[in-house]
Amino acid sequence: MVNSQTSGVPPAPRSCAGCGGKIADRFLLFSMERYWHTRCLKCSCCQAQLGDIGTTCYSKGGMILCRSDYIRLFGHSGACSACGQSIPANEMVMRAQGNVYHLKCFSCATCRNRLMPGDRFHYINGTIFCEHDRPGAVLLNSHLPPLQSNAVLTDQKVC
Repeated sequence: MVNSQTSGVPPAPRSCAGCGGKIADRFLLFSMERYWHTRCLKCSCCQAQLGDIGTTCYSKGGMILCRSDYIRLFGHSGACSACGQSIPANEMVMRAQGNVYHLKCFSCATCRNRLMPGDRFHYINGTIFCEHDRPGAVLLNSHLPPLQSNAVLTDQKVC
């Protein structure tokens, strides 16, 4: 998203992608290959004027979104990397190497013991092993991060 100020020479009038009106304002926004009045480029969910809250906006599913709503709707997780089931927005999760897991699914592939924050584990080719069941000699040794919550897109109305 670019915030442009018109210079001394007036450019040809541009049409706003939001309202369709001519842009004669001193400032205009250029986003998604289109021009916008600063008041017209709004988040589809919270209606925040995107030029007022930052320099980036997101577009997905026909919506224009602020960063917060984009993460809330299409955020980092979505489905558990172990079982493939969706993760509810209010559920705590475990994370390892960019993957997200239900608490109950974050367990050793060999002994099936659930791993807790602070437990040492090995993450090998996408599989989690506890300290005692680590296979082979090449190991990626990590500490579990603290529990985190994450908003996830659900099938319900999102805005």
